Amino acid sequence: MRWRPSASAFYCRRSVAPVPRTPLQRPAQGLRLPLPRFASLRSDEVNVRTGPGTRYPVDWVFKRKGMPVEIVAEYENWRKIRDWQGASGWVHQSLLTGKRSFIIPAKSASLHKTPANAAEVVAKLEPEVMGEIRSCSGEWCRVRVSSGVSGWLERTQLWASISPSPSTSGRLRRALERGHCGPRRQRYLHSF
Repeated sequence: MRWRPSASAFYCRRSVAPVPRTPLQRPAQGLRLPLPRFASLRSDEVNVRTGPGTRYPVDWVFKRKGMPVEIVAEYENWRKIRDWQGASGWVHQSLLTGKRSFIIPAKSASLHKTPANAAEVVAKLEPEVMGEIRSCSGEWCRVRVSSGVSGWLERTQLWASISPSPSTSGRLRRALERGHCGPRRQRYLHSF
């Protein structure tokens, strides 16, 4: 769920300080992790800004703690994120966590007792249901939703922090596709 400030709030914010049009493309300091990568929202309220800094106005506010987001760019301590609907903006890194989560993007999904299509269906998950990813094996992920129900979902039925993207490095993509997460590879899955 996104909230957008009124036009007058945007106008007042803008009149206080001039807003630069484009950020300097200076890379983040410290450990450089591959982009894009996934993270989750740490708080119930996360301000999404038009640029990487507090001088940029808040474009909207995410109100769903634990929602998965994809980090697509970095600037110092700021991360440009994209949600499952394609909306993007900048947030401070302290508002993100490496917790592995998922969301059901479009149509309802069947939560199975074991990782097989023929397995007993434990629950039907409606669009926008979120949960925690416990582990993945091949094309299946063991998940737990907020109601406490656990089971297996096919990777194709969720948008999550385990989905390899086309620009993911070859070794990491192969590891994700095989469901392997050794100690070194695990760092990339949980880092933000």
